[in-house]
Amino acid sequence: MATVGAVAEQMDLIAKGAAEIIPLEALRERVAQSLASGVPMRIKAGFDPTAPDLHLGHTVLIRKLRHFQQLGHTVIFLIGDSTALIGDPTGRNVTRKPLSREEIDANAETYKAQVFKILDAEKTEVRYNSEWLDKLGYAGLINLAAKATLSQMLEREDFHQRFKEEQPISVHELLYPLAQGYDSVALRCDVELGGTDQKFNLLMGRDLQRKDGQPPQIVLMTPILEGLDGVQKMSKSLGNAIGIQEPPGEMYGKLMSISDELMWKYYTLLTDLRASEIAAMQADVAAGKLHPMQAKKDLAWGIVRDFHSDAAANTAAENWAKQFQQRAVAEDAPVVTVSLATEGLVVELGLREGLVVRVPKLLQLAGLASSTGEAMRKLGENAVSVNGEKFGEKLLKGVSAGGSVALRLGKKSVRAQWVK
Repeated sequence: MATVGAVAEQMDLIAKGAAEIIPLEALRERVAQSLASGVPMRIKAGFDPTAPDLHLGHTVLIRKLRHFQQLGHTVIFLIGDSTALIGDPTGRNVTRKPLSREEIDANAETYKAQVFKILDAEKTEVRYNSEWLDKLGYAGLINLAAKATLSQMLEREDFHQRFKEEQPISVHELLYPLAQGYDSVALRCDVELGGTDQKFNLLMGRDLQRKDGQPPQIVLMTPILEGLDGVQKMSKSLGNAIGIQEPPGEMYGKLMSISDELMWKYYTLLTDLRASEIAAMQADVAAGKLHPMQAKKDLAWGIVRDFHSDAAANTAAENWAKQFQQRAVAEDAPVVTVSLATEGLVVELGLREGLVVRVPKLLQLAGLASSTGEAMRKLGENAVSVNGEKFGEKLLKGVSAGGSVALRLGKKSVRAQWVK
């Protein structure tokens, strides 16, 4: 028999970051039944392979699947290769452009390679909804369509809005919630995960299971993750996304750019830390025991580690510190060669310790300023760093062929390599 403590421990991790659970008490009861019987629950989240790359917004659901997996339940990563032919109409005010089967299949392969950076491949059941949807046939499709009414479909917010604004709604779009709901019937799911914008589709699964004589699934919805701007939903089309296949340094830098307030939401939705651990960190920041910058560094390091490696996360952190905290140039910064024979660069007077070069001309040659005039203005604004130190002079001494100098102007940095 499951103890109250064991149920509470599972619920603590399951409910972490959830926006809504329908119905909550039913989930608690099903967790208790699973613990008592030793039979794991079946948990699924579906992803239509409409694009080749996933971003951190997609991983919110994948990480929640991981939490169920860590608790011993059966996790199903469902690839919606058939529903992708329709295209999820959620949040759309126009009909999606259809993808070819070849595009869908290619995207599906990239999905599998990416999700196992979070999920345990050996413990994950990967399914394609073409397994059952493509076998429905005409009679099966009619039978499925008969399980919902048009008025029920038009209660859905995005369909209702489009209908009210006299925007076209294609008949095949009305089939999408039914197809997603039927996935739950075919897989006999105990729990389905989705974003809050998926509520209509998720509840359709409960309805169809009930009509099929199955216990209706519990619906667990996660919040929508805002992108780097902290305002709009993370999306590559909006330019505010962090792709999980981005280079470690780029991923780390983007994470360090988010606001302190958004940082805590990222901790909740993008890490495995329990709510109590995150609350303790927030308390330490409020009490002055932990600097928010350090908390953000820890977050960025952990996320980069998850999608790359410990070594990659360490290098990304070190390079970020050099570039932004120490005002130096990262090891992987672009290298430009600067010829000391360039007209107007070297001052016509030499020193035993090396040559003297004109800094405005150097900044222009290095690609950090569009002209010597702009470089002069930036020197006057104290916006230039040389070898990690603020530099406001017009002349740089001690230059010799074969050496190099680290240059920084604003957010741009290079390492200039001297040649004769």
